[in-house]
Amino acid sequence: MQRYLRIALGGMLLLLGVVGLVLPILQGFLLIAVGIMLLARDVPLFARIASQIRERFPRTSHAAETAKRRIAEWWRSRFGNP
Repeated sequence: MQRYLRIALGGMLLLLGVVGLVLPILQGFLLIAVGIMLLARDVPLFARIASQIRERFPRTSHAAETAKRRIAEWWRSRFGNP
C-alpha cells in the first residue's frame, strides 16, 4: 500500500512540476526533484537519476538527507513506526 501511495504521490508531483515550469505560481524544479526522490525507491530509472543528482550536488543532497531524517523522526514521535 505504501509503495502505491509513494508512486502516486511522486507521479503527481512530477506532473505538477512540469506544469510549474510554465506557470509562475508553482516551483517546477522543486516539485520535480521531490517527485524524483519519492519515485527513486520504487522505479529504477528514477533511482539512477537520483543517484546522479546526489553525485553532482553533494551539499544539496546532504541537506535533503538531513531533512528526510528529521521528518522521519518527527513522524515516528507522532505516529510510531511506519
